[in-house]
Order: sequence, then structure tokens, then C-alpha cells
Amino acid sequence: MAPLLLPEELWLQVFSFLSWKDKLNLRLTCVHFRHLLDRSRPLWRGFSVVLQHFSRYNPAFWRSLAQRHVGGVSVRSGKRKHLKQLSAWLPALEALRLDEWIEGGVDKLRLFHRLQRLSLTSCSMSLRNVDFLLPLSQNLLQLSLCNVQLTCPASHLLAGLSQLTHLTSLLLHHDGSLKVPTLSGVLRHLSKLQHLSWTMITYRTLAPDFFSSAQLTAEGGFLQLSDLQLLNYDAVVTQEVLQPLSRLRSLSIFHLYSVPGPTCHLQTWLTSLPQLCSLSVHGGHPLAMYADFLPSSLLSLTLCVDMQPEDLLVVSVRAPHLEHLHLEPWSSSSSLVRLLPQLFPHLRTLRIRHQHLSDDDFLCVQQLPWLHTLEVLDSFYRPDPMDPSWVVYQPSPRLIQIISELQKLTNHRVHVITSSHRDPLSCDCV
Repeated sequence: MAPLLLPEELWLQVFSFLSWKDKLNLRLTCVHFRHLLDRSRPLWRGFSVVLQHFSRYNPAFWRSLAQRHVGGVSVRSGKRKHLKQLSAWLPALEALRLDEWIEGGVDKLRLFHRLQRLSLTSCSMSLRNVDFLLPLSQNLLQLSLCNVQLTCPASHLLAGLSQLTHLTSLLLHHDGSLKVPTLSGVLRHLSKLQHLSWTMITYRTLAPDFFSSAQLTAEGGFLQLSDLQLLNYDAVVTQEVLQPLSRLRSLSIFHLYSVPGPTCHLQTWLTSLPQLCSLSVHGGHPLAMYADFLPSSLLSLTLCVDMQPEDLLVVSVRAPHLEHLHLEPWSSSSSLVRLLPQLFPHLRTLRIRHQHLSDDDFLCVQQLPWLHTLEVLDSFYRPDPMDPSWVVYQPSPRLIQIISELQKLTNHRVHVITSSHRDPLSCDCV
């Protein structure tokens, strides 16, 4: 009992070094620690919780969340009544995510007046209107609508979005049912928007005023967008269309087709974005089609495309200061990984797959002098080659062994992350 007599301030200082998991486990050890933890709001800053089976939650559970001032909640397979219950106990919620929402009632979102981040993902119900957005417009900073059935008219949706004048991030992914001729109208109202992720499956040619009106472009106006993500992209574009985006810092393109047409539209994008620092390309043309167009300002590069060793050589010349690289070639990456220390000596972070790599090729990354984080993207392995149905979703024993050897060789300078350690709640909807 003697340790419990220590001053509360000392215990709170000790608790501040614990992970979320350790704090939750500590709450179960004794009533004193549970009360001490629950009454200390700073210890739970940034903490979020996943709620699904609401019938299991009693008033004591809700009081515990309220005492800790939980700021973020993810609701899975929820119903309208759950939003009412949630707003009653946590009215000051700042972040809310609805996954696989199974009935209507999203109009109850208007109860969360302090909401700053809202996400609706993979909802089976259709979204007939977005009137619930208006009461949130004063505080909402981030909005994500991903795989939601948008049955409301496009004009109604754009009018609702235009009211969110404080929005800094907007993600809208759909199945192609939404027909929006241009984005210039809504972007004109969202002057603080910095991150935009938009489905492009309905576009074949981008109009001259797609991102900005002709008048604004003629006056030398530029959008504040710094990060743009385009899904299912295969649209013809000109440098005139991209002129308002000349200050863009980050571009991610997920191509619509694995085997695209004869024209590589990415060449036009890269030519028009001289300040680009981050580029992510998924699918589309082989790297050889646009490697010569990469801007020298690039510091971060993701390539999930067809490529050859000679293409990486061109990349190293075009982007000599590259610090972050994510490499997922469509063919074997063995010979490519072996080249990285020579071509990109300034790399600080690297993301690769271990599959099909020899141990020697994998250990080549130790030669990168500035590397501090390596992420291995293999999320599973098959223990028995004769039984392909047997899949284990964790790092293979061979991978664990080779990671241990790499850390010894680098004196634990390199922090290695496996995909099984990634937080699923932190993943973006793509």
C-alpha cells in the first residue's frame, strides 16, 4: 500500500510516459489508479475510442469516457439512437467517424456543435441531403465522405459544402454517381482548404475552369491547396487548367486503368507543378513514361507502378535530394532495392515489401547512412507452400529474423515497422 501514498502529481508524471494500452490496463488494477487516471484530462489528450455494441455500455462506462474528455469516437454499424446517446454523454466531441452506418438519422449529427473532424465511411444507407452540415459549419475543419451513396443532387451537395468556410480538408469518394462539372465553384468558397481528395471517374477532359474561374486565373489568383489526391484518374488536362495549382506541394494520383491509353497525362501535371515536394503514383503508365519530368524539388516519392532499374537511375538524377521513398514495383523488387544506397543516399524513411527479396538484398538498406525508419509492407505470409489457403496475418518468422539482424548491423539506428503494427483507425480511405 505504501506506493499508493505517493503524491498524485508524482503518479501523474509517471502515467504520462505510458501508452494508451498501458493506461487502459492500469485502470483495471485498482480503484485509486482508475479514479486518478480518469480525472486527469491531459493524460487522455488525443485519445479515441471505437464503439460498436452499444447495448453493452452502462452508465459507468459513459461516465468514464466523459470524465476523460474523450475527444474522438469511431462508431461501427451504428443507428440513429446511438448518435443521440453519444451526444448526451459526449456533447463536446471533436472527432467522429461513422463506419458501416446501417440506417438513416445522420441528421442527428447536428447535435455535435463542437465537431471539428467528421468522417462517414462505407455506409449502406443513402445520403439524400447534407443539411446536417450547416450547424457544424462554424467549427468543422475536416470532412470525409468515403463510399457513401450520394443520392442528393450535385447542386445541393456543393451548396452544403460551400457553407463549410473553415474547412481545411475535404475527402469525397464515390462510385461515379455524382456529376460535378467543375470544382471551381466550391473551391472559391473554401478559401482555407489545404487538402482535397476527389473521385475523378466521371471526367474525361478537365475544363479550363475546373479548379478556378477564368477571372481568378487571369488576375493571378492561386488556390491555397497544398495537398491534392485524385482517385480513378484518366482525364485529359492542360497546363492552363493546372495554373491555379502551381503552388501545390503534394500530389497523389490513383489511376483508373492498369493499362492506360497512349497519352501520359502525368507529364503535364509534373511540368505544371514546379514546387512539388511529394508525389505518389499508383498504376497507370510505366515509370519510364514520366521519370524525365520529375521536378528537382521532390523530397518524397511513392511508386506503385511498373518500373525497371534504369528508371530509378533517371529518378535519382531528377530528384537528387529524395528523403522518403515508398517502392512497390509490379515486378520483382530485388534488383531495385539493391540499388537504393547508391542512388538515394539521403533517404530517411523507406517503405518496401520483403516478399521475393533475398536476405542479402534486404540487408542492403543498412548502407543508407541517414535511414531512421524502415516500414515492411508485407501483411501476411503462407506457412505451407502446398496449402495456399493457409494465411497468417503477421510477420513471418523469416522476416522477424532478418529484421533482428538488420537492427544489429545498424546498432538499432533503424526503427523497423511491420504493417501488422499499423493502427487501422489511422488509415485513410482510399
